[in-house]
Order: sequence, then structure tokens, then C-alpha cells
Amino acid sequence: MQTTLTIARMLVRITGVLQLILGLLFWGGVALGLIPLHMLLGLVFVLSLWLLAAVASQAGVPIGMTAGAALIGLITLILGLVQDSLVPGNAHWVIQVLHLLIGLAAIASGEMIGGRLRRRRLTTSTV
Repeated sequence: MQTTLTIARMLVRITGVLQLILGLLFWGGVALGLIPLHMLLGLVFVLSLWLLAAVASQAGVPIGMTAGAALIGLITLILGLVQDSLVPGNAHWVIQVLHLLIGLAAIASGEMIGGRLRRRRLTTSTV
């Protein structure tokens, strides 16, 4: 189980950072041809977050934290898939900012779960 947690946590971190970099490039009008890669990495990110949340719930992380991470992952996935059709035109930047904020919340959820697991492991190994 520890290996699964480590892999899921690292995937959340790596794909989360890559998503932020790609998203900022897109906002700058650069590398728009990489949007399919951004979508694929987003899917890997959300699946990794869900895996992390599921395994963490079995490891004793509070259900509210893990359910919250799963929910924010679902919202991130849905918003990412439909954002092009939401508020087209000059006000579309609002959806882009919302997508960024939801993505940051998803990354933070993964980090909170990872931190909780690390603290739990440290306290159980020293007892």
C-alpha cells in the first residue's frame, strides 16, 4: 500500500506542476497545440488524486478529507472538459480563472492528504 501511495502522490505532484506550466503557456497564447496533452495530463492527475484519496481513506485519513479530494477532482475533470463551451467571448477569462483555482484546490487536496499520511507514518513508526 505504501508504494501505491507514493506513486499516486508523486503523480499528483508532477502532473499538477505540468498542468500549471501548460495552462500558463496557453494563457500567454503559446503552445496551444499542446491542449490535448494538457487534457491527458489532467485525466492522469484526477485519476491519481482519486487513487490517493481511496488508498488514504483505507489508511485512516479522515473521510471528509478524502471525499473532499475526490469531489474536487470530479469538479476539476468536468470543468476542464466543458470549459470551452462556458461563457464564450470576452468574459471567458472568468472560466479560465475558475479552472485555475479549482485545479489549485485539487493540487492542495492531494498535498494535504500526502502530508496527513506522512505525519501518520512518522508518528506510528516512532511509537
